[in-house]
Amino acid sequence: MDALPTPPLAAEPGSPESRTVRLVRILLPIAVLAAGIAVWALVVRINNIPPYVLPGPGAVLQTLIGDWQVLSKSLLVTLLTTLEGFVAAAVGGIVLALLFNQSKWLEYSLFPYAVILQVTPVIAIAPLLLIYLPQETAVIVCAWIVAFFPVLSNTTLGLNSVDRNLAGLFQLYGASRLQTLRYLKLPAALPFILGGLRIAGGLSLIGAVVAEIAAGTAGAGSGLAYRIAESGYRLNIPRMFAALLLLSAAGIVIYGLLALTSHLVLRRWHESALGKEN
Repeated sequence: MDALPTPPLAAEPGSPESRTVRLVRILLPIAVLAAGIAVWALVVRINNIPPYVLPGPGAVLQTLIGDWQVLSKSLLVTLLTTLEGFVAAAVGGIVLALLFNQSKWLEYSLFPYAVILQVTPVIAIAPLLLIYLPQETAVIVCAWIVAFFPVLSNTTLGLNSVDRNLAGLFQLYGASRLQTLRYLKLPAALPFILGGLRIAGGLSLIGAVVAEIAAGTAGAGSGLAYRIAESGYRLNIPRMFAALLLLSAAGIVIYGLLALTSHLVLRRWHESALGKEN
């Protein structure tokens, strides 16, 4: 009988193979991006498309540099709203999930309303919030609504996914509910919590953008979403692309920071962040 083939060994962290894989993972997206930009520029040049229909990458970059003073201020406004909505969603979602874990009656009573809040389109809620709340508060609430449910649901799932044998062991040794929560449930739920926060970071930016479009207020306090809508009304398409580029870059940075935080927290003990290559 033939012997079974030996499975390939995983690349050790810090080995040349591991560094090569890491380098490839960085260079491949960059190469795809460069190819996409080249095709975009080529299509615009060959078809002689006017900038008010589809600007080329050079026109977008020129507009981004020329309008940086206006766009950067709007970017800061949007990022501040995103941060406030994200913090509110993170704190509220985690705290409410902890309360749900301690009281099933509370979970049965309130969780359906959290689901209703999640499935209701925020674009439909934003005009109502702008009627009853100050504009800045309404925009933050919209960002919170969109980002709240992923944190709540992921944290609740993590707290309810504790190994029953370990939970029985804690009960056997007479651990209190607070001790079980602190030393067993929270560490077990930490990967779920961090996963929910990664999702909520991008969603809070989406909620802020939707609320800013619904608010539609001009002036120095306008966010990037209003700049995009304003550019569309004026057919200033290069500025629209430049503002959209800044929004995309902001979303990538937010996700990257949260992913890095998750990796630093989990890298020494959780399988998802041990850096093993299959």
